[in-house]
Amino acid sequence: MYARLCFFVVLGLSLVACQPTTQPTTANPSAMLQKTDIAAPVAAKKPKVFKEHGHERIDDYYWLRERDNPEVIAYLESENAYLKEMMSHTEDLQQKLFEEMKGRIKETDQSVPYKDNGYYYLTRYEEGQEYPIYSRKKGSLEAPEEVLLNVNELAKPYNYYNIAGRSVSPDNKILAYGEDTLSRRIYTLRFKNLETGELLEDFIPNTGGNAVWANDNQHVFYTVKDETLRQYQIWRHKLGTPASADQLVYEEADDTFSTFVYKSKSKQYIIIGSYQTVSTEFRVLDADQPTGEFRIIQPRERGLEYEIAHFKDKFY
Repeated sequence: MYARLCFFVVLGLSLVACQPTTQPTTANPSAMLQKTDIAAPVAAKKPKVFKEHGHERIDDYYWLRERDNPEVIAYLESENAYLKEMMSHTEDLQQKLFEEMKGRIKETDQSVPYKDNGYYYLTRYEEGQEYPIYSRKKGSLEAPEEVLLNVNELAKPYNYYNIAGRSVSPDNKILAYGEDTLSRRIYTLRFKNLETGELLEDFIPNTGGNAVWANDNQHVFYTVKDETLRQYQIWRHKLGTPASADQLVYEEADDTFSTFVYKSKSKQYIIIGSYQTVSTEFRVLDADQPTGEFRIIQPRERGLEYEIAHFKDKFY
């Protein structure tokens, strides 16, 4: 919630800065003047030459992509310090805007519940807490609440924390979820025993965040991203085995396509999709046979986009 508010605070400050100078204000004009005697940090130019398709391109700032480079970190810290100093005269206004916007948000709130496989699933927020609480109730909304994940507790050790891709096994006993602690949209898959509340030893780093369960409650399928964060591989994991033993089941070799995996609404098929702007392609696997081979529904053709749905004994 507070991350969303920060966006609106910045927007509000921008609007204040854009007001006509003739507009009256009750604030002290001298206190609101932007500081101009502070030197802005300047990134060093380190030319890198790219030669592609018969053309030469120079990027002076390519080195800034090196996230673990101490020089990059030092430069970013100097940018943050510069911003803080330049905006220090607006701190009272920032807090005022923040409190006003927060006051218009219902902090204690709950999503509309949805039913899946015998349980009602809910997402709720509590006043003063930044993250959601995911829970479920068995059979009825009047049943006792079972907290699946209290993200407020999980986030405490980290400066950044995000949960993605919550997925419960077909027997309702194990929760798979993706955990990002770096704000890179690269998730570690974790598995929680919902009967004991304990985390399983299984964990899978560097994934897209979603786990798709086979019907045996033992195998899951997940995506892996390349260095550009394109989802390009689908892997299969068996509970109780190390991630190093996982099997690659599909790799998207065409870098203009991305890939994803999901389960049909009928719960009978695992589906791999590949897509780009003007073409799609789908592969399917019987969810009761997780170690089997995927088969293509319709090979990709440029200019042909389609989707699939399964019902009874047919695909549509």
